[in-house]
Amino acid sequence: MSVNVIAYYRVSTQKQGRSGLGLDAQRAAVRRFAEDECLTVSAEYIEIETGKGADALERRPELAKALKAARKEKCAVVVAKLDRLSRDVAFIAALMAQRVPFIVAELGMNADPFMLHIYAALAEQERRMISERTRQALAAARERGVVLGNAKQALANKNESAARAESLRPLLEGMTGLSARAIASELTIQGVPAARGAAWSAKTVLRVMDRLRIAAQ
Repeated sequence: MSVNVIAYYRVSTQKQGRSGLGLDAQRAAVRRFAEDECLTVSAEYIEIETGKGADALERRPELAKALKAARKEKCAVVVAKLDRLSRDVAFIAALMAQRVPFIVAELGMNADPFMLHIYAALAEQERRMISERTRQALAAARERGVVLGNAKQALANKNESAARAESLRPLLEGMTGLSARAIASELTIQGVPAARGAAWSAKTVLRVMDRLRIAAQ
């Protein structure tokens, strides 16, 4: 017998929302999970966020709608990964207080609210550690006189891409061992500009690191 669930997906920018980047992967993961667990996705809610403050529930109107629908149907809300809800423990705790069960596809059906708090706490600690390492790498680079993301300097060079990549070397070397996705997130948070005004992504980070021959996780 199939059980209904409400699916919730979240992407971080309008551009990602329009292009489907990240969204298709989340939907595919949830659908595979639902099929394996004999669940029926009765409704889908897609959140497109811009800017900071994303952990405030009032900035998540689609999540509020998903919660309301789940209460009405007396069912759970399913997400592909925990970070599609949040990496913030307080935010996860606030969601648990809504008394709507959450299922995280990558963690399986047996991850209870206590385990979700544990995973969120670990993710929050990792985020703090990455931020600190990024700040230290930025400070060290500036002390050496490196101008990160200096467009004029790059344009003056015959090979703009090579010059720009080289300017990022101290920062990226300071984050070796982290995943490309985590590096992209921290570069965005720290305000380090990507080439031609594009958004940082795991693919962009890997391209730059490959150019610099820096090993990526």
